[in-house]
Amino acid sequence: MNSQNQLSQPKQILLGVQFLFVAFGATVLVPLLVGINPSIALFSAGVGTLIFHLITKGKVPVFLGSSFAFIAPITAATEKFGWSGTLSGIVAVGVIYSLVSVLVKMKGVGFIKRIFPSVVVGPVIMVIGLSLASVGVDMSKGNWVIAGASLLSAIIAVVYFKGIIKLIPVFIGIVVGYLLSLSMGRVDFAPIQEAAWFSLPEFTLPTFSWEAVLYMIPVAIAPLIEHVGDIYAVGAVAEKDFMSDPGLNKTMLGDGVATGFAGLMGSVPNTTYSEVTGAIELTKVTNPRVLRISAITAIVFSLVGKVSGFLKSIPSEVLGGIMLLLFGMIASVGVKTLIESKADFHKTRNMVIVSVILTVGIGGASIDFGGFSLAGIGLASVVGVLLNLILPGKSKEVKMQGEDD
Repeated sequence: MNSQNQLSQPKQILLGVQFLFVAFGATVLVPLLVGINPSIALFSAGVGTLIFHLITKGKVPVFLGSSFAFIAPITAATEKFGWSGTLSGIVAVGVIYSLVSVLVKMKGVGFIKRIFPSVVVGPVIMVIGLSLASVGVDMSKGNWVIAGASLLSAIIAVVYFKGIIKLIPVFIGIVVGYLLSLSMGRVDFAPIQEAAWFSLPEFTLPTFSWEAVLYMIPVAIAPLIEHVGDIYAVGAVAEKDFMSDPGLNKTMLGDGVATGFAGLMGSVPNTTYSEVTGAIELTKVTNPRVLRISAITAIVFSLVGKVSGFLKSIPSEVLGGIMLLLFGMIASVGVKTLIESKADFHKTRNMVIVSVILTVGIGGASIDFGGFSLAGIGLASVVGVLLNLILPGKSKEVKMQGEDD
């Protein structure tokens, strides 16, 4: 593990730039799907990662990006409260992460697993994926040949390839779909031509909205659980106990401050996420300095207007095809969570919790009173947590990735 510390500076820089491309697909896909300029997402991911490393004393090899769990709620919140209003909800998610980090320091990680067992987390993750299925289909309708090629290439990358290719199916799908779109004359070059070589990201200040805040806060549940699993997994690869040093409370605070910063700048949340964790497990990149180089590279890319122009020129069918796989895989992660935790479905309480979360979340149920609205994933999450606390009996705690039996 320490051999990476012996690498020359040029080699560390090369490794850091290369590693950004592992995170690149996920980092730019979220802003493209929620309708904002991807340059601001690259900027906030880069700065957010540096903030995380500062808070964790530069000990944890992590690159922060945009969790797919936020796509559906951000899209819905933007329709209800506008983008600037939604940003106040994203800032609130960062505050919640920070508050939970205090609770973790006081009570340890056990209380999180008691409140969010697998029978709550699993179906919530399923709802996140399934609630977006129609969006992928609608975006693919324009040209099913392009969408199908993007989908197939992403499937081939993740199923048949090994190594780094297996970790970048989104990137592979975009490249293949874009090249096919070029050959069919379906790429609009105007965004590239109109973009300056150098330009600052499009910053947007949040407008405070209680409705957006209350709408977004429950969505933090799934990424919060994902964060715990990611820190276990990264620690296992680095052969270090990051749960103790710098501590889960510090890593969670890093996510919280980075997400709050992103909301203030006009970007999507910045958290640890599974694609980068998987890349760390595969490449064994455990030198935090390399990840900081990736962060600086992301900031540089965000200042190159042509990069943003190129990303804007990607046809919707390309993104739609990838989404058909991506959102289905998110749902399957929810199923995997239930299987790996060995959730006992002979218990009626567990069946009730899972069933109600799925029907409320996928069915689009909403609660409105006064100016307050709670719907979709947020409502399903709240209902699941309450049922788990109220119903008699006890659900088995979710098993975190990387945790010993």
